[in-house]
Amino acid sequence: MKYFVLALVLIWGSYNHTDAQQVANYSTGTPGHDTYEEFSFWARNNQRSTIDYTYGANRKSLRLTYLGKGNLPHSFQVKFPNQLVLTVIPNGNTLLVKDSKGTYNKVFTWKYEGPVNGIGTFCTPCAKDEAAAMKIINRYYIQK
Repeated sequence: MKYFVLALVLIWGSYNHTDAQQVANYSTGTPGHDTYEEFSFWARNNQRSTIDYTYGANRKSLRLTYLGKGNLPHSFQVKFPNQLVLTVIPNGNTLLVKDSKGTYNKVFTWKYEGPVNGIGTFCTPCAKDEAAAMKIINRYYIQK
């Protein structure tokens, strides 16, 4: 009986793996070009985790700081290493990202990570669709 319970716990843990690590990726611009920008909002072990920002043709990456709720309803703020603060506002299935001066104002859409036409690798922690990505944003970045 003891081994049966242990087996059930191990099986349940493998099915429940998606809660251990999740990421919602949003991008704008064209991949491989200087116009490209991407935010990756991570949740690990049922808690908000890291925010990564990737940009440009060479995909340079920065780790951002979560500052908490923004001044606008249903928003939050992130800070770059150079102290730039942006407000992230969920809008339907997109994210409106802007600064306080109005010089940065862009719409980011959910980015699919996985095989296309059977080519490529599947991203296990990645949100499977726009609704799942927005659920990660709301649960870990807006509500907490």
